Amino acid sequence: MSTTTRTATTTIEYDDKSVRWFLIASIVWALVGLSAGVLVASQLNFFQMNFNMEWLTFGRLRPLHTNAAIFAFVGNMMFAGIYYSTQRLCRCRLGNDLLTKIHFFGWQLIIVLAAITLPLGYSRGKEYAELIWPINILVAVIWLVFAANFFWTLAKRNEKSLYVAIWFYIATIVTVTMLYVVNHLSLPTSFLHSYPIFGGVQDALVQWWYGHNAVAFFLTTPILGIMYYFVPKAAGRPVYSYRLSVIHFWSLVFIYIWAGPHHLLNTALPGWLQTLGMLFSLMLWAPSWGGMLNGLLTLRGAWDKLRTDPVIKFFAAGVTFYGMATFEGPLMSIKSVNALSHYSDWTIGHVHGGTLGWNGFMAAGMTYWLAPRLWNTKLYSQGMANLHFWLGMVGILLYVAAMWVSGITQGLMLNDTIEQGTLLKYPNFLDTLQAIRPMMLFRLIGGGLYLTGFFMLAFNIYKTVKSGSPVNGTVEVESAMQEMTGDEKKFRGYLNPPVIYSVLILGSAAMLIFGKGPVFLVGVFFTGVFTLAAISHFEFSGAKWSEWYDQLLEHGLTFTVLTIIAAAIGGAVQIIPTVTVQRASNIEGRLQIAYTPLELTGRDIYVSEGCYNCHSQMIRTMTPDILRYGDYSRLGESIYDHPFQWGSKRTGPDLAREGGDIQKGAELMRVGKRSNDWHYLHLVDPRQVSDGSNMPNYDWLQFKDAKTGTLMSKINAMRMLGVPYDIGLSEEEVMAEYNLQAQEIVDDLAASGVFVEKEKQIVAVIAYLQKLGAFEMTNEKKKQEKEEATHLPFESVATATPANN
Repeated sequence: MSTTTRTATTTIEYDDKSVRWFLIASIVWALVGLSAGVLVASQLNFFQMNFNMEWLTFGRLRPLHTNAAIFAFVGNMMFAGIYYSTQRLCRCRLGNDLLTKIHFFGWQLIIVLAAITLPLGYSRGKEYAELIWPINILVAVIWLVFAANFFWTLAKRNEKSLYVAIWFYIATIVTVTMLYVVNHLSLPTSFLHSYPIFGGVQDALVQWWYGHNAVAFFLTTPILGIMYYFVPKAAGRPVYSYRLSVIHFWSLVFIYIWAGPHHLLNTALPGWLQTLGMLFSLMLWAPSWGGMLNGLLTLRGAWDKLRTDPVIKFFAAGVTFYGMATFEGPLMSIKSVNALSHYSDWTIGHVHGGTLGWNGFMAAGMTYWLAPRLWNTKLYSQGMANLHFWLGMVGILLYVAAMWVSGITQGLMLNDTIEQGTLLKYPNFLDTLQAIRPMMLFRLIGGGLYLTGFFMLAFNIYKTVKSGSPVNGTVEVESAMQEMTGDEKKFRGYLNPPVIYSVLILGSAAMLIFGKGPVFLVGVFFTGVFTLAAISHFEFSGAKWSEWYDQLLEHGLTFTVLTIIAAAIGGAVQIIPTVTVQRASNIEGRLQIAYTPLELTGRDIYVSEGCYNCHSQMIRTMTPDILRYGDYSRLGESIYDHPFQWGSKRTGPDLAREGGDIQKGAELMRVGKRSNDWHYLHLVDPRQVSDGSNMPNYDWLQFKDAKTGTLMSKINAMRMLGVPYDIGLSEEEVMAEYNLQAQEIVDDLAASGVFVEKEKQIVAVIAYLQKLGAFEMTNEKKKQEKEEATHLPFESVATATPANN
């Protein structure tokens, strides 16, 4: 039931101090994150820029750059925009001042801890999810503090209806919570290390369900909410189309969550998931461009300001980059296009077009608009802000164009074949690297220009702050709103016809998509019936969806629950069947051989060094991939990998068949490509064996001892995750096996004139590299192969040439 409203007028002072804190933090971390980006871009062209220091290598700094850009720069900007706009849209102060302080200082602590641990090599080895488990718990706690503060603000608001921007903030909070928790589920082995509970294909699917939707719900939906508030404010006009914003929100929230599998096209991911990911990615064109048009058409009345007002410039360009990125993403999700773009610089250009063009320009526009209002002054220099815009525009265009040319060039060269598709035209991977060097240099120049623009922003805002004084906004309110539950006689929450029809249509559509035979036909029939019934009901009954929706916007709890349901459906449909079915016990054909203690230690070092940033371990089902690297990867070959290492970018060649033992009937066949001493030289100084390589020197691996103090804990964790280690192994037996295998490698290296102690990290890494691709035949396949082995000669699957360095 509703509460009694107040009649006395009350003056409410907004908490704009926290907005100022987050805005300044955003600028500081932007300089840090973008500077790290320029450094890692230089490392890709000049290996000397790794400085031969283990904490400054590309593999360790690239996660620092991405986390700083996403969670530090955009994150702080997002919190500033949300806190500023939410208070004014709700006409009340933030929920709780203490929660706001905990949120701010807690988030900065997380960023500092990430900046310390990532260069030191403490990483989970999953893109955009590298932070170790204690920091992950802190992230979850601080995010829940933010959520509590936000929803507390909604609960005490003095405005009945939820404005468009609030919808997108709600979607951000609830969906990021779901994504982050599921993808970061881990089994700790020490205070600084853990293994993801998912492995192989399960981990790949969960990671890119998270990774793609981190872009969707951390870099897109909150910035869209900021767009729906700040663009109309800057233009002095209302949002172009309220109806379009409704369609934009619900279609985006529902569709986006399905698109993650498009990062895994042509891999060992089950085909139905690949098709599903591509289909929903293509469907994203419509809502994304609906939002872009809504933003641009809102600015249509402010075009006269475009030549002089930097805020309008940044907003117009930012929304345009959003449209470009959301056109390019679905395009790259088409399977044939993805065969060219995946693992190439084209993907890098796409991501940076969205992050720097969409997020970065919206952040700059919002900062230039907010600063004078937060410090009660004028912007120090409009001319400097306009120069920033043009520097940033030239920089990002140069960057993206260079990556387009680089990516497509590399993709074409790697996929080019001769002799009716039986031979590679460019068998040496390094040939493609040399071909794109000029574009990688242009990328560096473009990034440098963009960074220069943000240094100008920092100076401009500093001078603006110095010229003014902090001021908090105020508002006069006359009455409080109804409780969030509202009048139950007017609104029955989930029992309204729109909700009922939506559930029925989605249920029958699921039968249509996933069913076969009679189930498919039933799905087709009922999808049509319920759709026609919904149209007829609202056509002939005189009821209007808009009336129900207006009532819904007065009930924040109901709106939030419906948002959760819309966002959760896609993830549940994809992840639950994969996690329950794609287990080692259900795999037929090839099954991965578990890592020995030495190999597991080497794998952990490989992950901590960030090697997945340049190397994949997934040979796609494409002729050029097979010709270059060997037989394509099967689902069961990485089933025990925690985390998976399929990769997303090939700055170096694929490693899926770099070594490995294959169980052929009763015989164990060795198919390693290279000798132990080759791997040793390649790690210490890659250019000794791969002339022209960009890979950093890892010579410290020959001097640092491998950490084995937690090895037993790691093996026990692997056992709990389903890896078939002998349960009866004692710590003494584990170390004996470790030392025996290490001594074999050391003896082999000594025979080649290379001397190293068996305790060193490089020995473990070599053991791991020589194990990559190990598998055995399972069940009926093993029997079949054993029978064939008595009649036919064995053919190695590792057909790649030694030139693929």
